Amino acid sequence: MQSNHGNPIATEQRMMFDDLAWERSDNIAYNWRDNLFNEEIFREVGRAIIQHRGGSPEELFNPQKGSFNLMFRMKFVDGGSAIVRFPIPGVSMFAEEKVQREVSVMKFIERHTSIRIPHVLHHGMADDSPAKLGPFIVMEYIENDSDLVDALNTPGLQDDERCILDPNIHENRLRLVYSNMADVLLQLAKKSFAKIGSITNREDDDYDDEWTVTHRPLTINMNELVQLGDFPPHLLPQTTFNTASAYFLALAEMHMTHLSVQRNDAIESAQDCRRKYIARCLFRKLARENRLCSHDYGPFKLICDDFRPANVLADSEHGFKAVGVIDWEFTYAAPAEFVYSPPFWLLLERPEYWNEGLDEWTKEYEKRFPVFLAELQKREQDLITRGILTDDDRLSQHMLESWQSGDFWVCYAVRRSWAFDMLYWAKIDRRFFGHGDLDDRFNLLTVEERDELDDFVQRKLAEKDERTLVN
Repeated sequence: MQSNHGNPIATEQRMMFDDLAWERSDNIAYNWRDNLFNEEIFREVGRAIIQHRGGSPEELFNPQKGSFNLMFRMKFVDGGSAIVRFPIPGVSMFAEEKVQREVSVMKFIERHTSIRIPHVLHHGMADDSPAKLGPFIVMEYIENDSDLVDALNTPGLQDDERCILDPNIHENRLRLVYSNMADVLLQLAKKSFAKIGSITNREDDDYDDEWTVTHRPLTINMNELVQLGDFPPHLLPQTTFNTASAYFLALAEMHMTHLSVQRNDAIESAQDCRRKYIARCLFRKLARENRLCSHDYGPFKLICDDFRPANVLADSEHGFKAVGVIDWEFTYAAPAEFVYSPPFWLLLERPEYWNEGLDEWTKEYEKRFPVFLAELQKREQDLITRGILTDDDRLSQHMLESWQSGDFWVCYAVRRSWAFDMLYWAKIDRRFFGHGDLDDRFNLLTVEERDELDDFVQRKLAEKDERTLVN
């Protein structure tokens, strides 16, 4: 389904996380969690849930950890439950901003879609936090016994193993899950916004239904860059964006800054550093020339960076019926190219982590993508028939074109910093620059970029040597 542009100039692996930054992140998170388990903290947390939910409490469960948050659940005598959820320090790098943005988008989704999400009962910042655990959200708990990963995952995998789509999954189950996921994507993308960024309304006015982009897009990649790449937060994008080209350029610049500032595990050798530098310069060149996007002035539509089957709660006793969608952090109005890109999660595993390599991931993806497209088209027609969407809201043709053209890889690479090198050389370079070798690519750089390359490589090698001496 995708065009073959020839063998890549370089075969790159994923860039590694800065393991010292990762260790520091883990230590902060562990120390915070270790201090949770005392009676007084549990009492304060329980009182906060009761205060904002109301009713007679029955049981407060032990906290549960997610990717970015930790939650306490309280069950009430009337049969319902509520939770309080805290971003985990050391893992959630912009905790207060994350809570504010997530609450805003949850209120929007609750008003403007039929997607079932937990109702927000209250939220607050660190100053108002129960037990001083940090910013928090008190919300309804949606009863479930599984999520849609459980419906798709390969049987027998251990809890610490990465999830992979069951190669023998029954097609009816696959279609059911894909249909549920397609419904969420379609409803999330039905409204357009004037800018790229995070949305809000006047939170102090319960009747205000005017949602606008007022804050920078807070993305999962930005969080990970600070957490796992030791990226200075002030160098991240700080504003909203009026055009897709401006945003693509900002992300391309962010890739270059990432290579420059990550001190540990960023490069393996002088040649590796040279390739990484050239790839980022050329990607930035494409962004400057506005060759990476075709919907410069929109429409800009909501996308959740972390949306995947794990976010969709399910009832396994009723055929994994979807019962709700959670974890809306990192949701923002994005370039149309992102929303029109096919989902990365069709195989559960991301392409850069596929054990058999990128080509094998692509082959497996192309087996499942037609199934997803068929279910997406069915959901489109159903929602149009019910008056929820219009013909202009269809995503299926856009997603097919994105995959066939290779735009899927551009959108994925621009949003995944540590996967960038692998994807640039394998899927992007030949498409835009054609035949040639690394010397040809070097000659495409600006005079300034060529002049700076040797010094850049020497600096990164010196940082690498410093780490070696420390070890």
